[in-house]
Amino acid sequence: MMAAEDITAQAQQTGTASADVARLPEYDTRSLFDGAREIVIHHAGAAYRMKITKQGKLILNK
Repeated sequence: MMAAEDITAQAQQTGTASADVARLPEYDTRSLFDGAREIVIHHAGAAYRMKITKQGKLILNK
């Protein structure tokens, strides 16, 4: 899996950054978390926990 920075850099080099970003769905963390500090995301039969840290960063754990 490529890191987000790598994908962004690659898109900028190929000139597709703005077109690709325009097509991506966006979700605000306030809507996703609805006041909670941690949520569970189900993907491909596995549960992942996404947490907002005290510093306001996101952490995703399986």
